[in-house]
Amino acid sequence: MKFIFFFISLIVLSACNEAKKPDNSVTPEVPENKALKLNGTWEMVGYYNYVDNKVTDSFQPNLGQRQVKMYTDQKVMWSKNVPSDSTEWFGYGSYKANENELIEILEYGSEMMRRIIEEKQEFKYELVLEKNKFSQIEVDDDGNRLYSENYKRIE
Repeated sequence: MKFIFFFISLIVLSACNEAKKPDNSVTPEVPENKALKLNGTWEMVGYYNYVDNKVTDSFQPNLGQRQVKMYTDQKVMWSKNVPSDSTEWFGYGSYKANENELIEILEYGSEMMRRIIEEKQEFKYELVLEKNKFSQIEVDDDGNRLYSENYKRIE
């Protein structure tokens, strides 16, 4: 009798644990009461081109191309995979963000990025951040939007 009770208890506990497992197939939710932050992992889903601060064109990354960014409280790292090109693209550094601005300060990167970093380490963007998506928008010296990279949260 004790064995049967133990066995049934084990099955019930196991079923409860199964119900608690997260469903990784959906976009993770950020709690409503938590301030919006970039912390997490993001995948680029597309680009916008702007003329007169209005979106004039939008497009998705080429087939097989993938760009992922990861943010902690103070650091950023990104990588870009372009299967049709042997050039490697990645960068690492720190960042600052507020309600409408993102500044990435890159310390090092791939061969191609190293060349860019030698000329310019700081990359400033307009930031549009929502719960599970964000856009980093390149702006010219007069404050006009040029293009954006658009991301969705994947973790």
